[in-house]
Amino acid sequence: MERVVEIEKFKGEERFEASLRPSRWEEYIGQEKIKSNLKVFIEASLKRGEALDHILFFGPPGLGKTTLSNIVASQMGANIKTTAAPMIEKAGDLAALLTNIEEGDILFIDEIH
Repeated sequence: MERVVEIEKFKGEERFEASLRPSRWEEYIGQEKIKSNLKVFIEASLKRGEALDHILFFGPPGLGKTTLSNIVASQMGANIKTTAAPMIEKAGDLAALLTNIEEGDILFIDEIH
């Protein structure tokens, strides 16, 4: 019997999963205090015309950290660049990411351990 060690995602599966995620505050269930704070941070940032300060979401898988980051980007009217920390193996990898970010973009680094 052959053992499956890695499951490859089907084409379009990631896009389908993303379409199921909440994309607005009203659709995101729970974390009311965090959502309230984020709304204040975003509103203040937009009124000042400045970039949003750094935000660190932490917790076990499945709490909505990635979804929150996408909602923040949407509310800021910003593009979001997403990567996973294990993909950044050397300083040059991070430099390449930062080189491709435009002013106002959001960099989301997932799976920081």
